[in-house]
Amino acid sequence: MEKTVEQYQSVIEECRSLFEKKLMDYGAAWRILRLPSVTDQIYIKAARIRTIQEAVEQKVDEGQESEFIGILNYSIIALIQLEFGVVETIDFSVEKSMQEFDNQSNKAFELMQNKNHDYGEIWRDMRVSSITDLILQKLLRIKQIEDNKGKTIASEGLDANYLDMINYAVFALILLKEK
Repeated sequence: MEKTVEQYQSVIEECRSLFEKKLMDYGAAWRILRLPSVTDQIYIKAARIRTIQEAVEQKVDEGQESEFIGILNYSIIALIQLEFGVVETIDFSVEKSMQEFDNQSNKAFELMQNKNHDYGEIWRDMRVSSITDLILQKLLRIKQIEDNKGKTIASEGLDANYLDMINYAVFALILLKEK
């Protein structure tokens, strides 16, 4: 588990660094995005990963890693939007954005530790393609919950699904780095 914690934190730091650099370039323009728009951005990235995994030829020189980073960062954006709502203009500074990134990534880390304890490190035996499929399944669930105006009868809510996708993306990035 100690190795997982170290690898997990390294991946989060890599994603956090890119998130902060993009904040410097664009500000928190993502604050205007409605949740279904964020979900669709994640869906595009997951679908592209699946295409890369199945394709014989790739015409854009960006691999799975950058898309998994995007899934993680957009999932954090979704969690922030869930908590603070959508705005019409940028209302978060770089500092506030990074503070909220840290808050959400810490929630995901705590969830990972709890699930990893209960499941063991079974994710290490998974294929990256299976993780991609699980992310796509989560996205379809999220879309259905969004279509149901956020209401669920017997299922976890939106936040649980976004947190799971963060952890799946971390696991995929760890597995890709180990290859």
